[in-house]
Amino acid sequence: MFKIQTLNNISVAGLERLPRDRYEVASEIANPDAILVRSAKMHELPIAPSVKAIGRAGAGTNNVPVAAMTGRGVAVFNAPGANANAVKELVIAGMLIAARNIAQAWQFSRSLTGDDAAISQAVESGKKQFGGFELPGRTLGVIGLGAIGVKVANAARALGMKVIGYDPTITVRRAWQLESDVQAALSIDDLLARSDFVTFHVPLTDATRHMINAERIQTLPKNAVLLNFSREGILDDAAVVAALDQGHLYAYCCDFPSNLLKDHPRVVTLPHLGASTREAEDNCAIMVADQIREYLESGNVTNAVNFPEICLPFNGDHRLAIVNSNVPNMVGQISTDLAAAGLNIIDMLNRSRGDVAVTLIDVDQRCSDETLARLQGISGVLSVRRLGG
Repeated sequence: MFKIQTLNNISVAGLERLPRDRYEVASEIANPDAILVRSAKMHELPIAPSVKAIGRAGAGTNNVPVAAMTGRGVAVFNAPGANANAVKELVIAGMLIAARNIAQAWQFSRSLTGDDAAISQAVESGKKQFGGFELPGRTLGVIGLGAIGVKVANAARALGMKVIGYDPTITVRRAWQLESDVQAALSIDDLLARSDFVTFHVPLTDATRHMINAERIQTLPKNAVLLNFSREGILDDAAVVAALDQGHLYAYCCDFPSNLLKDHPRVVTLPHLGASTREAEDNCAIMVADQIREYLESGNVTNAVNFPEICLPFNGDHRLAIVNSNVPNMVGQISTDLAAAGLNIIDMLNRSRGDVAVTLIDVDQRCSDETLARLQGISGVLSVRRLGG
């Protein structure tokens, strides 16, 4: 019986992927095998030595101590693309809100007083201050062409916009999904210089923090619109507000309210709604539950942020799942210990990613506790699991 601890309310659609005859799921549980989490901040939480995997029901893993877990041989999974449509819709809404001054116009309408005749007269005299512009023919710059960025780019093309994308690490799979007339920018600065709207779909790292600063904002065309439904900190908010006040930027839409932003007349802030749809929550939960189950039962890895992708078909008999440092002669040492224990290797697969490697080994009989301990004692081995019968 595997034990799963939930740190947030995880969608029932995801939890139903874990059969109750094999999984015990609870928010309070001793010695869990895995943890499912959404937004709970885990950096200061004690994480039991029994934990073998953490599943984040979302794309970002900033709330998970990934480096520490990697050092313990714990896989950290996320759900890339599961909330992509939800975020895409919010970005498109943000562009329309900015272009048509919808938030400001709505606030104006809510403030009207008097009888209907007075309101009608005020509407006719006041509406001209909210005149906006249309999207077709405008250029959208998309920084980050992962699952979300690609959907945003394609949706903008369907609205008649020109689209420029920048992502030096774009995968072949994502490139194939892009509309053929999406242009490739040579650099971030090249993209900014040619964009009327710019949207960001990158993780927050040391390299992306304040990616958009005062200097880069000045390279944007006058009256450009910035949209950030990715991560707080990617834009220098103080620089954005200064550019709005100077009239260089037209509007800023983001998912991260602050005292600096929330009352600014040219800023629309939303309460982190990017993935807040029932469909996105279901999709994220289903994806991470499936990945956690596959990892616990067979050792196969899909969408881990700290482990390599690895898939070796498993017949359910006798398997060893080993996580180790990616250094020379690890497989040799493991094979030597298995041979000394009289275990014959039926199939084996080794994959690495950076400093970490995962080795899946199918053997002809159950590995003894003594052999398991010997394998665990090899310098560089982070974790060893015995799967199957």
